[in-house]
Amino acid sequence: MVRIAILGMGFMGCTHYQAYRKAPGAQVTVIADRNPKRAQGDLSGVWGNLGEGMPRQLPMDGLRGTTDLRAPLTMDDVDVIDICLATPLHVEFAVAALEAGKHVICEKPLAASTAQAHPILEAAAKAKGFFMPAMCMRFWPGWSWLKEAVRDGRWGRVLSASFSRLASMPPGWFRQGDLSGGAAMDLHIHDTDFVHYLFGTPRAVTSRGYRRLSGRVDHLATLYHYDQVPLVTAEGSWALADGFAFSMRYVVNFEEATAEFDLSRPQPLTVVRNGQAQAEPCPPGDGFEGELAYFVNCVQQNKRPAVVDAAQALESMRIVEAECQSIDTGRTVEL
Repeated sequence: MVRIAILGMGFMGCTHYQAYRKAPGAQVTVIADRNPKRAQGDLSGVWGNLGEGMPRQLPMDGLRGTTDLRAPLTMDDVDVIDICLATPLHVEFAVAALEAGKHVICEKPLAASTAQAHPILEAAAKAKGFFMPAMCMRFWPGWSWLKEAVRDGRWGRVLSASFSRLASMPPGWFRQGDLSGGAAMDLHIHDTDFVHYLFGTPRAVTSRGYRRLSGRVDHLATLYHYDQVPLVTAEGSWALADGFAFSMRYVVNFEEATAEFDLSRPQPLTVVRNGQAQAEPCPPGDGFEGELAYFVNCVQQNKRPAVVDAAQALESMRIVEAECQSIDTGRTVEL
């Protein structure tokens, strides 16, 4: 059994808790949050952008709660530290947990900037425990499928790929761009990372966008320059009107088919080929369940995670920073 402590019981901590309940061999033994109510499993008022169904009270039998975020780092019955804290705390606790000999999974982004994130890479390189950034789209049903479709070339080469992730502004500390990195680094990074996962680092980026609420880039659209793919774009925003329903979509055009994913549909994945549109079955669950089950299995098998690592997450952050530079300068930025 892999024993897990979750640090931070906001929306993401609660999401991870629910996902671990479905992961074979996983057991959450400790939750930690500086808010005493949340530390005792009271999650009333927790905000999220992926629908209803979150528990309001965790069953605390067999589950310990603490307001001391560092306490789980020294607990003998904890194998994994799962960091779901606000972004400014990621580096401090990831480094401390790795130095304490724990396996660590850390929510994205690693930090608000690449400059701040480097200590995690240094600690991960020296640690006996595994470190994995939680880049959930690499594991999301319909998105992991797309990776395989691109890799095996089943419909020829990719001619174009467009991604879209749109939302209204989340509450709380996200509005402080110096802490969150704005929508570019906190939300849009999902699609930048997946573009990076599919096609590698782009040769250059051309982006347009604006700051509205956080002081950082809150809405942007990017053209990623690749020699092997004619057109790759992504749009991300959390600057839309309050009440705008979260949307997540891609359209990828191959030489012989077009694939579309739209989270709002009951059957989100469709392939259009030879004049016909057909729903493609997606496995149940979501990317959170996929990534956490994968990480637990890596720990069980003593096998270092390969789908994503700290260096890849840092490179995706570097691409996002180039996008923001392109917006600030009005020019294409080489990578």
